[in-house]
Amino acid sequence: MAQFNLPANSVVRSGKKYPAPAPVPGHSVKRIVVYRYDPDQDENPRIDTYELDLDTCGPMVLDALIKIKDEIDSTLAFRRSCREGICGSCSMNINGANTLACIKAIKDIKGDLKIYPLPHMPVVKDLVVDLSQFYKQYSSIQPWMKTRTEPSSGRERLQSEEDRKKLDGLEECILCACCSTSCPSYWWNSDRYLGPAVLLQAYRWIADSRDEATDERLQELKDSFKLYRCHTIMNCTNTCPKGLNPAKAIAEIKKLVATRGS
Repeated sequence: MAQFNLPANSVVRSGKKYPAPAPVPGHSVKRIVVYRYDPDQDENPRIDTYELDLDTCGPMVLDALIKIKDEIDSTLAFRRSCREGICGSCSMNINGANTLACIKAIKDIKGDLKIYPLPHMPVVKDLVVDLSQFYKQYSSIQPWMKTRTEPSSGRERLQSEEDRKKLDGLEECILCACCSTSCPSYWWNSDRYLGPAVLLQAYRWIADSRDEATDERLQELKDSFKLYRCHTIMNCTNTCPKGLNPAKAIAEIKKLVATRGS
């Protein structure tokens, strides 16, 4: 990695760059390449390149973005909240892979750090994408417990430890949309295909022993586009920052649809 003495961070915008300081050992510099686009003002997207002194920056990609916004360019737009990999707000494409900026370590990235918005999504501004369709699809699966009977003796609905374990790998999903936006089928059919994140959430309720609407849920998913646009290329599982397996959940739904009939 190049070594520089940076009295101040620098930025390249639209082909212009501030003069770089002379190299001096003991200071680590990282080039941060960031997608920039404001549909209200820009005719086309552009790429801005920033140089940060990593000795004065936190360890994660989100730390670099916050430093850029605080110290160099306050116009940069991105989402963030928890900074602990829990909320899913800072999902973006980092060096070709969808992940969460708050848990992606800068040191793990060789060469330039390249940051883009989630692919094939409408850009609101810079790294912020419009997730309206994604959340509309999530709402369509009715992600809540549906019951017809009263719990015994008016108590809460109990669940065995064995049945609870069936939800492991499902309930941890934070709806960051990393998996769905890595799926080519979702890129081309997001108006009709629910995508891996929403289908994983659908299976979370299908697999819940307390839910009493399994057949209804399966019937709703039995559609050539909603479910069967999945071709099991595994991009979703490979990119999930929480280590979940949406492809397996989709396969389980397909098996249930096939075995439980119409």
